[in-house]
Amino acid sequence: MRRPALLMLAALLASLPGLTACTGTNALDTGTSGPLLKTLPGGGALGRVLAVAQRVPAPVIRGETLDGDPLDVSSLKGKVVVLNFWASWCSPCRAESPSLVRVANAFASKGVSFVGVDIKDERDPAKRFVQVHDVPYPSLFDQSGVLLTRFQKFVPQSPPTTLLLDRQGRIAAMFPGGLTESELSAPVAQLAQEPA
Repeated sequence: MRRPALLMLAALLASLPGLTACTGTNALDTGTSGPLLKTLPGGGALGRVLAVAQRVPAPVIRGETLDGDPLDVSSLKGKVVVLNFWASWCSPCRAESPSLVRVANAFASKGVSFVGVDIKDERDPAKRFVQVHDVPYPSLFDQSGVLLTRFQKFVPQSPPTTLLLDRQGRIAAMFPGGLTESELSAPVAQLAQEPA
């Protein structure tokens, strides 16, 4: 194989890890992205539930839902909260949506609430996404990205990312990129078993 062809192949392979998350034309550029985020504050590994001593309080997150209703995530204290950052234009978000819906339905009676955060999106396509995917939980509308900036130390600026908050409102786990039902169910069940 000729050298230019080898260089092109190497460049293509190097770009593949970045394909697990979406970027929009208005996405914030703060230098953080999924592959660069290796740990959470306190040194906890991504995709694992942090020890209680490592957990930090989640930033304030409140606003208006896609339906125009006010929602303050702190009002859900006492429940485990699954906070999913998504957008209708994001392919991995579309792929993970059925898994999120199944886990939300399975854990609804176990003190677990799901909240979406629709980022860098338009309201009408986002509402169609919710309808098509039969999403049973509310989503905050964050077209401006203001809510997302409150999580810039934790959450990549391109969706999807899912945070798990414990019953005291602390960040207990983070999953950058799309999730499957089995990847999400186990940590949600673990947090649901913790005392209120």
